[in-house]
Amino acid sequence: MARRISGRSHGDPRTADTRAKVRDDYRPSREEILRYIAENPDRSGKREIAKAFALRGDDRIWLKDLLRDLQDEGLLTRERKRLTRAGALPHVAVLDIFGRDGDGVLLAHPSEYSGAGSPPVVSIRISRGSNGPAPGIGDRVLAKTFPTDDPAGPAYTGRVMKIFEKRSDAVLGVFRVLKDGTLRIEPVERRQPELIVDKEFQNGARNGDLVEVEPARASRYGLPRAKVLAVLGSLTSEKAVSMIAIHAHDIPHIFPADVIAEADAVKPAALAGREDWRELPLITIDPADAKDHDDAVFATPDTDEKNPGGVLVTVAIADVAAYVRYGTALDREALKRGNSVYFPDRVVPMLPERISNDLCSLREGQDRPALAVRMTFAADGRQLRHSFHRVMMKSAAKLAYPQAQAAIDGMPDDKTGPILDTVLKPLWDAYAVLKRGRDGRQPLELDLPERKILLKEDGTVDRVVVPERLDAHKLIEEFMIQANVAAAETLEAKRQALVYRIHDAPSLAKQESLREFLATLSLSLARGAQMRPAQFNGILERVRGADNEALVNEVVLRSQSQAEYSPKNIGHFGLNLKRYAHFTSPIRRYADLIVHRGLIAALGLGPGGLTQQEADRLEEVSALISATERRAMAAERDTVDRLVAAHLAEHIDDRFDARISGVTKAGLFVQLPQYGADGFIPVSSLEGDYYIYDETARSLFGERTGKGYQLADRVEVRLVEVAPMAGAMRFEMLTDPKPLPGSKRSFHKAKGRARASQSRPRGRRR
Repeated sequence: MARRISGRSHGDPRTADTRAKVRDDYRPSREEILRYIAENPDRSGKREIAKAFALRGDDRIWLKDLLRDLQDEGLLTRERKRLTRAGALPHVAVLDIFGRDGDGVLLAHPSEYSGAGSPPVVSIRISRGSNGPAPGIGDRVLAKTFPTDDPAGPAYTGRVMKIFEKRSDAVLGVFRVLKDGTLRIEPVERRQPELIVDKEFQNGARNGDLVEVEPARASRYGLPRAKVLAVLGSLTSEKAVSMIAIHAHDIPHIFPADVIAEADAVKPAALAGREDWRELPLITIDPADAKDHDDAVFATPDTDEKNPGGVLVTVAIADVAAYVRYGTALDREALKRGNSVYFPDRVVPMLPERISNDLCSLREGQDRPALAVRMTFAADGRQLRHSFHRVMMKSAAKLAYPQAQAAIDGMPDDKTGPILDTVLKPLWDAYAVLKRGRDGRQPLELDLPERKILLKEDGTVDRVVVPERLDAHKLIEEFMIQANVAAAETLEAKRQALVYRIHDAPSLAKQESLREFLATLSLSLARGAQMRPAQFNGILERVRGADNEALVNEVVLRSQSQAEYSPKNIGHFGLNLKRYAHFTSPIRRYADLIVHRGLIAALGLGPGGLTQQEADRLEEVSALISATERRAMAAERDTVDRLVAAHLAEHIDDRFDARISGVTKAGLFVQLPQYGADGFIPVSSLEGDYYIYDETARSLFGERTGKGYQLADRVEVRLVEVAPMAGAMRFEMLTDPKPLPGSKRSFHKAKGRARASQSRPRGRRR
């Protein structure tokens, strides 16, 4: 209920279509404010709210205080200058339909939800007269969501835009023939049970085959049974482990015949309508094992007297839009895949090899079409201006990162020697200028080394390495970031629809959780809704070289939001950029192809530009490619876990140095730094005390001793069990618990409880 004050009143706020009559003797209630923000996510800044409710003078100060209170209570979160309901769903979301209400209306949950508490329920509206199949229970759909006013019913209604391909009840497993002739299905998922197959349902499967099976209803006695539906391949063959992830995550990996035919029919792009840049010595710098090359770089000092110490940087990107046009079979398949997926033993490309590794790959010494940006930087690293060009180029050299770095470090070879002074040194000089700008911008600087699995010829793990982070890597990274910024700025200036790469600031809830954790280490994080990466960098700098450096880096990482694609810009928090769009990898990311098409259309650079029909679907496309990106990340992670688990299956009872990578009520997740894979230590196996879970400190501590284990602790563990195909490993803790500062030694203060043996004294380890 709105409350009457100082002779002013207010009814419903104005919407986009109607303007309600505003009276002058009411201030809106908290509920009215929250409802307005939920219903008007695009007009939810403080000024817009004040305008909608006709608030002026002192009432605006009252509104500011109210909004701050709602944020402190966790009811609102701030995204740049916009406010949103905490845990609110995006306007377009991927939903899983799980059931029906009493009236038969379909109900759904968001397929991913990071808010507090249970995910909201969405009632699905079926449009009358719509063509195509109707959604049903078990379907995954892309839907527009609309908040409701019914406190007793679903929080949202949803209108289905797309039904994703249905998955059957089939599961994956490895077909095994036991010594007694029994046929079994070994699970490939950690929570999947073992199954028995009767011979009449073997369907040609042989020992070691990866199969798709349909589980039967479990019997009262013994293991459940199943029948083999399809044989997907043999685990004795190379690349079998990644095939599990491909099928488990529904990643399209076989190009349809019409897509291959369309790719094979494509003819190389001609020079007509392009600027001829073939004499410009652009070079590619990539990993040594790269098969496609979609970016090339060149730099020179700026000769303009008005820009002393400035540089000109050119970035040329493969012109995929010249070959992949909207609405074609190639385009539909690229959107379906969303991005390329990189496994240790294979790549599942977004585009067929004819396009990705041939016509669009910027091969050394071969004419290739490109979309290039030429950028001018001041001596302090500020980008002053930029221009885009559709060109024909010819790469002057194909270099690997270590090869280019070695030349700069005084060890040139036959390829880098001739271009050292004319190409490589000017590139490094330009990077020094851009680095000044980066240092001034202060993006988030987390120190989390990436590991790379090296395989033997048979597809098994040889070793895991942490590649050295070279200036050559940083140079290419910063050049690409600046090209992405230039693309976003150009499209905005031309009022051209585009897909941004957005990264929101940490939510207020995550900020408060991080603040509580840092307090346990006597570190402080300033309060305020407008956080900046520099504030996190200050914390990271304070722990650099300290024992808890890895711990703090890990917790700061987990406090961050997940980057995604959206046609609506909120900036990129991690890079500390106001506008950012992926432009530099159209061979492997559909988002970049959209940006290329937008630039072609906005700048009149010829055929292949963004169509109005495409622009109208950008909200839907953004949700799709964000989902395919998350799918790829999960599949890549699962594959690494399975490869390492299979590698360590012969090392039962061996001891390993490990780091605690996760803490839950159920136990500890530990990561083996030399392999980069996780295993689990059940809390029931921790001896000598009753362990309590402290969510704030990310720890398990003993109720009696106060000693325990904390996130990022370095420990020694023993491997006791491995399920290779599920990628699961169980360990035993060998390291004694340590005193934990500020541990909460009473049940009513702890965030949760965990069970552990109290009766067994901690004994001698084997």
